[in-house]
Amino acid sequence: MTNCPPDEASSQKSDAIESRMKIEIRDIGIPPRPAILGQIEQETTKDEPDFIRLAALLNQDVGLSASLIKVANSPYFSFGKKVPTVQEALLVLGLKLVVQTVAGLALQQVFKHLPNMERFWDSSATNAEISGWLARQLGKKWAIRPEDAYTFSLFRDCGIPVLMSPFPEYQAILAQANSEHERSFTEVEDQAMGLNHALVGADLAGNWLLPEETCLAIRHHHDAAIFAEESPIPERTKVLVAISHLAEYLMQQEAGRGQSCEWEKLGTLCLGCLGIGSDQLPSLCEEFHASRQGN
Repeated sequence: MTNCPPDEASSQKSDAIESRMKIEIRDIGIPPRPAILGQIEQETTKDEPDFIRLAALLNQDVGLSASLIKVANSPYFSFGKKVPTVQEALLVLGLKLVVQTVAGLALQQVFKHLPNMERFWDSSATNAEISGWLARQLGKKWAIRPEDAYTFSLFRDCGIPVLMSPFPEYQAILAQANSEHERSFTEVEDQAMGLNHALVGADLAGNWLLPEETCLAIRHHHDAAIFAEESPIPERTKVLVAISHLAEYLMQQEAGRGQSCEWEKLGTLCLGCLGIGSDQLPSLCEEFHASRQGN
């Protein structure tokens, strides 16, 4: 048997991986909606929801209840007084935000078998919280509620763990997409495996009964074309995407990191969508830092 030269062997291996991923990607199963979400929603849709029953449902899962209290005590939602119980967390966050927060926490549990995902979940949660803060500052013009912005950002990248689970090779594709300065993030994914995390994430969000505008924003959150005047995408969806990218920018600035490739590609469009001039960005950053220090 003739051995292939190193470069040719590497190319053949890459082609084989790509072929397998394109075949198997069609058979990916979207995780089903956790039962607890249905139980909670059933109670919250009543004319007079029973907060004691809701707290009892959440307290059945120690991880969910502890995480919910942590969210309620975050700088973006707390009012200076620490919340010690689930029942008080319900009052601080409000019923709708509780449902969406629990959905995001349940998402983590579905993928708890994936290793080294702590940074991903922390980043998603922080982005969601900053997005909620931004919606309070900027969202009145478009009637974007903090919980709408929070929910979208919490689930924005939920397609990533879905793809990570069956494909260890996806980690390398993510790294390539994150460092791409020209092509869109999802274009890199599409060329590598015939699918991208935005499409998969929108499917998951739909199966989990998230709002339609949230699903649409997930599907298009790396698509610069949605910001064109002739784009058929609703304005509220564009604003959700813009707020989330701006939240990511603020998060990176706070961490002392430079702007990402996504902000290089989409930042100007996002600021334009939100009616923010580039000269206003430093003062917004200062306002954000001041809000963090005040909590």
